Amino acid sequence: MQDIVKTYSRPRLNSPIMIAAWPGIADVAMIAAVQLIRTLKFKELAEIRAPYFFDPVGVITNNGIVQEPQFPQSNFYYWKNKKPREDIILFIGEAQPPSGSYDLANIVLDVGLKYHISRLYTFAAALTRIHHTEEPKVWGVGTSKQMVQELKQHNLFREGNAQIGGLNGLLLGVAKEKNIDGICLLGEIPAYASRMSNPIAALAIIRTLKDLLNLKIDTSELEEIAAETKKRMKEIAAETMGQYINYFTEPIWESDEGEDNEEYDENE
Repeated sequence: MQDIVKTYSRPRLNSPIMIAAWPGIADVAMIAAVQLIRTLKFKELAEIRAPYFFDPVGVITNNGIVQEPQFPQSNFYYWKNKKPREDIILFIGEAQPPSGSYDLANIVLDVGLKYHISRLYTFAAALTRIHHTEEPKVWGVGTSKQMVQELKQHNLFREGNAQIGGLNGLLLGVAKEKNIDGICLLGEIPAYASRMSNPIAALAIIRTLKDLLNLKIDTSELEEIAAETKKRMKEIAAETMGQYINYFTEPIWESDEGEDNEEYDENE
């Protein structure tokens, strides 16, 4: 792992938890993770060398000059809590690899285990029948019955089965293999809006995380972005409904303009 992971600092951390995020449905996980970076004063910890998991498919030229190959970043950061509570290791991967996801998940957690992480959190989107005008709820899944019990205490548990795609889910499975307590927080998004970035769900996740970890996180910027997104969703819904109405309210038949219209005498 020494060759794969490049270390920038070796801080002494107090029973840190780990939070990890990769791009996923509606960008929910990444938006939430970036909000943490912007709000809390994280410092660089390490990075996973990209060539072990990514192959560049081309290069960019600048005025005819070929630039060096560009790779997605996979970086670790750390934040020291001023209160006598857990510090945080934050991992953000800019892309999910085409292969080797299981190996990557193990490397991410091995870095965490070097600092004796006590718990893992990931984020994801939950596709539900929620309408875009409704406030999204946050649901959670855990790696053990103890974690599920904790979710129930915070009203984050929902009955039923689910599938969490990609590394935001797989990392929890690897954590279970390594006997690391883990929770995935899933923010509701409308199933019909899965291709649109959803800061509304990300904001709901951040607010939930604040309560779980007793953190002070300024969400004002994200709240403004979420409000703009709600407005945009409303506009898109109105446009779509207008198109729907126009399509399905066209006359069933229309008379040809060149055809003479006959008049009928009801006495005939």
